[in-house]
Amino acid sequence: MKTHLICAIAQLNFKLGAIDENAHAIIRAHQQAAAQQADFMLVPEMYLSGYQLDDLILVDGFMDHIDAAISKLAKLTANNAPAMIIGAPRRAGGKLYNSVYVLDGGVIVATRDKVRLPIGGVFDDPRNFAHGVMPEPVVIRGVSIGLPICEDLWHADVVRHICQNGADIILCPNGSPFEIDKTDQRIQTAVARAVENKVPVVYANLVGGQDDQIFDGASFAVNPDGSLGCHLPSFVEALTMITLTGDDDGWAVAGTVTKPEEGLAAIWRCVVLGIRDYVQKNGFERVVLGLSGGIDSALVAALAVDALGADKVEAVMMPSPYTSQSSLDDATEQAKRLSIRLDDISIVAGMDAMEAALADSFARGDAGLARENLQSRLRGLTLMSISNTTGALVLTTGNKSEYATGYATLYGDMCGAYAPLIDVWKTTAFALARWRNANYPQGVLGQEGEIIHPNIIEKPPSAELRPDQKDTDSLPEYAVLDNIMQQLVEAMVSPTELIKNGYDAAVVSRCARLLRLAEYKRKQAAPGPKVTKRAFYRDRRFPITSAYDGIGE
Repeated sequence: MKTHLICAIAQLNFKLGAIDENAHAIIRAHQQAAAQQADFMLVPEMYLSGYQLDDLILVDGFMDHIDAAISKLAKLTANNAPAMIIGAPRRAGGKLYNSVYVLDGGVIVATRDKVRLPIGGVFDDPRNFAHGVMPEPVVIRGVSIGLPICEDLWHADVVRHICQNGADIILCPNGSPFEIDKTDQRIQTAVARAVENKVPVVYANLVGGQDDQIFDGASFAVNPDGSLGCHLPSFVEALTMITLTGDDDGWAVAGTVTKPEEGLAAIWRCVVLGIRDYVQKNGFERVVLGLSGGIDSALVAALAVDALGADKVEAVMMPSPYTSQSSLDDATEQAKRLSIRLDDISIVAGMDAMEAALADSFARGDAGLARENLQSRLRGLTLMSISNTTGALVLTTGNKSEYATGYATLYGDMCGAYAPLIDVWKTTAFALARWRNANYPQGVLGQEGEIIHPNIIEKPPSAELRPDQKDTDSLPEYAVLDNIMQQLVEAMVSPTELIKNGYDAAVVSRCARLLRLAEYKRKQAAPGPKVTKRAFYRDRRFPITSAYDGIGE
């Protein structure tokens, strides 16, 4: 039995549908792995195509392109070059599979297909993929290696079957998107499989943003006794060599351990990566946003600067007659702290023009809400016009609390291409701002120090669409609101149960009703990075038309 193997974990950032570009990234990583005398290189789940593909995989010619790329990559493993274990879609017998290809000696040595296809949350794999059969190990460089794919690792029977058929090592390619506390869950699952089967488990995860899903990397390996053998960095690409050593007692794994990001640091880096990849992978270079002097727009501006650099971010202050001087001053100071361009474009003339044009319509009823929303929509129109003129992508600034309650204007402040805070509660937004002022995250392009103006963090939130307006005029205090909404949205606790548990019945009922009524707005919202256990967009799928609030008679 060979007693010493070097495995290269290629934690790479993919570009969905860019098959040739992804293949070239694999080639570069393979060359580096060869230079470090790796025996084989493990590439994450579906890296070659990108993940998740949805119905793109059904487009005529897509799989022909995948097959050609796999054939090209296989040739690179000839002449004792490192073997490659690559995640990619596969077609066979008129079906499509989420698969892993083993390339060695210049050819495709074996393929293995994902057995347990996840459904629910952000996943809907059975829509396009067929279930694979229980996989047998593959002999790679003289060692029997099991290749469960992502979800398969969470099912003890799949890994047990592989090990009962002789696997000495488990290599698991993954496409696991980030959410708070998921890193611990992954490691605990891998530890369970390792201890149950007395084998090391190597877990290689994708990194990069794809629409609403942010893959955080954080690949790792655990030993048969459950100890951590290595851990790769979070939210960045990494090519790391780990050593697998075998003797009569089994195999052990060793490598560098980098502490994973946790808590607010992880959320910050998740959103930064989401902005960067959404902008750049969609062919944009810069972004524009409205800067109101409030916490959400200040936070989004800071995140955008960390993602893209100050020279790629511009902001617009769009005052109305209700905009306070303190908001104007705070926005100006905020732009200075971030070193970004700030334009001042008043919407007063637009308001006057629309007031005249809509005079007859406004006379038909109470036009108070319409006048408020008109201000927001004029701001959205202004930002989109700048976007059309300059090519900058518009970032929206609403948070999860606002999207949950509908406290956002459709075609107004919801207007834009990407919503960085759509899965960040208002209370978390304040915590993130304070955290960023006291910390300097890894991998960011912004400045160190107190980059978010303290005045903005401390003052009461207000939309400033009417005199002396405060958010609490329309909503419960955010600490109360977020507590209730987190349970309704993320934990799916019924309003009736919350009331039984001592929450104020009137407030719970109001929150449940607001959540239901705002569904049509959320269906039209821009995507943004998934942060929590259950995000809006594809993670929480509710009908628009529904009369059910979950309140008992």
